[in-house]
Amino acid sequence: MIRSMTGFAVAAREDELARVRVTVKSVNHRFLDVVVKGPSSLAALDTRVRALAQQRLARGRLDVAIGVEHLAVPAREAALDVALLEKIAQAIDAVRDRGLVSGPLTPADVLRLPQVLEVRQADEATDGAPDRVQAVVEAAVVEALDALVVMRATEGGYLASDLKARLATMAGMVDDLERLAADGQAAMASRLRERIETLPADLGADPAAVAQEVVRFVARSDIHEEVVRMRGHLEHWRALAEGAEPCGRKLDFLVQEMNREINTIGSKAEGGRAAETVISAKAELERIREQVQNVE
Repeated sequence: MIRSMTGFAVAAREDELARVRVTVKSVNHRFLDVVVKGPSSLAALDTRVRALAQQRLARGRLDVAIGVEHLAVPAREAALDVALLEKIAQAIDAVRDRGLVSGPLTPADVLRLPQVLEVRQADEATDGAPDRVQAVVEAAVVEALDALVVMRATEGGYLASDLKARLATMAGMVDDLERLAADGQAAMASRLRERIETLPADLGADPAAVAQEVVRFVARSDIHEEVVRMRGHLEHWRALAEGAEPCGRKLDFLVQEMNREINTIGSKAEGGRAAETVISAKAELERIREQVQNVE
């Protein structure tokens, strides 16, 4: 399956407690890299967001931005550390007996003492995020990720159409190279025989041995094996593109293999037209490679 690695999606959810907005965007990356940005109170959701992304995506750098606007003031409670306050009072009594301080411990003093009085949400969940708000955030994340998958699939359809056309062009070039290389071999064999016929008769060369040498020399420009492998790569490409799994990495590998075969063909094929076709094929492979960098 060919899906793009670039995309963008937004999802918003709201209930009586909070208004949530999630933005996701993805770009090319060798692996799946998920970056989550949101309120510190939702830090516990980072792992869950990454798991949701991994269930839907295989590659790409994914930026997930989570915004939360609380619509209701959460209930709060005051927690007084009585044991700590008693210890502080005892310490103050001791220094008062020595005449270092005077007066009783007042409520204002208690409010100024660090770690004695804590004001917090009455119904707090992990890292201070209420369960209901976390549920709304997760639902918005799922909606945004699903929309992103749809967009990447749509973009992938355009990529698939373009790559299919370029693949057909490449297949035509392989056919041309096979024909041009065969013509070049025949022309080379003909030129060698003509030159041999112009050699002096007194050299006494064995005609059978000379013919074998001609065949052996011409065989060096045979590209049959490379053509067979190129066609195998093209068929493998079609199977991957039509399959259900993400195939970007495998397609990138196939492009490298096809480029290697074309280079070998270019070093072996005879004739100027074959060389021109090799140059065109390498240029087309480069365009294919650039497009494959966008495939998941």
